[in-house]
Amino acid sequence: MAQEEEASTSVASEVAESTSEFLGVDLNAIGEKITETVSLYGLSILAAIVIFVVGRFLANLVTKGLRGVMEKRNIDASLVGFATGLTHALLMTFVIIAALSRIGIQTTSLVAIIGAAGLAVGLALQGSLSNFAAGVLIIIFKPYRVGDYVVASGAEGVVEDIGIFTTTVVTLDHRTQIIPNSVATSGVIENYTKKGIRRLDIVPGVSYGDDIRKVKKVLEEIIAAEPRVLAEPKPFVGVAEMADSSVNFAFRPWVKVEDYWDLFFHFNEQIKIRFDEEDITIPFPQRDVHLFQEK
Repeated sequence: MAQEEEASTSVASEVAESTSEFLGVDLNAIGEKITETVSLYGLSILAAIVIFVVGRFLANLVTKGLRGVMEKRNIDASLVGFATGLTHALLMTFVIIAALSRIGIQTTSLVAIIGAAGLAVGLALQGSLSNFAAGVLIIIFKPYRVGDYVVASGAEGVVEDIGIFTTTVVTLDHRTQIIPNSVATSGVIENYTKKGIRRLDIVPGVSYGDDIRKVKKVLEEIIAAEPRVLAEPKPFVGVAEMADSSVNFAFRPWVKVEDYWDLFFHFNEQIKIRFDEEDITIPFPQRDVHLFQEK
């Protein structure tokens, strides 16, 4: 058995020597170099991996702890999301630098490279930087907060999250709209939640043959019967327009923001029911056409 192993070793050595002579390189030296490199950098690479894994865990832990502390102190939810996201990004940057420096990459050189790369990326990603700057402005000036009902750059719904680069809005039919912060702040922002109240505008139309005083009384009774209508500002009912086919009324009660849509549908239903009960006519659009016969 020992003789067979010695024979195999001898054959392997002869093959290695023959290959070295054929290629003109010293395979034994290359093998020793590889072994030396693995032994030299293997532990460093392993240590770098450990630093990255542990650092990532600690970064997540710190971010989670920061979120918990800020939420306990009732800090604005938009600021919580922005601050924790930025903190996590900075911590992970330090973790990556520490891991790379453990491999042997000079930290000063790495910082210089990151700075140069950051400048190049910044020029290439000016939109992202403007989104970041817009996110900072949103946090500082608070045109809207998490939970507000807003209309911004064509998106309408409840603000679910304000991130470093984007704002997430959930529509009434539960569609998620993600808006770049720079786009959200580039136009007019309508915030329906900020004041806490909202005016409900409905325009019921009646025929010209109906008594407008009776119509006004019925509409006022509909408002008076609903306890969710605010006493101040006072609701308004009046003739708004003498249209082609109808006399249009302005029906404008003030309600809390959270009651707006429930009362919108409720009042439309009640107006139709009461008009039917009071024999008030809701006219259809009509047009008179006169025909002339040429002789």
